Amino acid sequence: MAKKSSSGGFGKLFLGFLLGIAVVVGSLFAYLKFGPLPVAVADAPLPYEEKIVGLPLDARIDHEKKNPPFGTNEDAFEAGAHIYRAQCAACHGTPGHDVPYARYMYPEPTQLWKRHGKHGVVGVSDDDAGETYWKVANGIRLTGMPSYSHILTDTEMWQVSLLLKSADKELPLPVTQILNSPAQ
Repeated sequence: MAKKSSSGGFGKLFLGFLLGIAVVVGSLFAYLKFGPLPVAVADAPLPYEEKIVGLPLDARIDHEKKNPPFGTNEDAFEAGAHIYRAQCAACHGTPGHDVPYARYMYPEPTQLWKRHGKHGVVGVSDDDAGETYWKVANGIRLTGMPSYSHILTDTEMWQVSLLLKSADKELPLPVTQILNSPAQ
């Protein structure tokens, strides 16, 4: 009786493994090259796209966020309102006035003065001011949110961030008037 050699089994297994990897890589390349990828704003996102992008973003923000160097007061809110009106309102709206074209952007920019989610949070008022500051300063890739670190001063970015932290509270009348003034 002839003995079967088991030495060829490992080689076949290894070859099968390499062939499997080649098929997966080739299929992925073909899909990326010829497939109907969701690249238009109106396309549905890829499965788990938000989770994949959100996980490292949240981790980085948690690691790098700072505490405000000053507290909230009417002067800080007024200065923040002027900056917000000039730099942010075009995409993120103002109290009672959503941006009509924002719903055609992907991802859609949060309307920062509107209640959303199952808990009815106003804008980003449930986020730490340090998290909002990080997003303003650094921007967020693949969202259209630019970095303002070369446009605004640290103080200005904090003023906007503290204003948005208080978006769910009643703001002083001068602040509301600034936010609702006509665009310049």
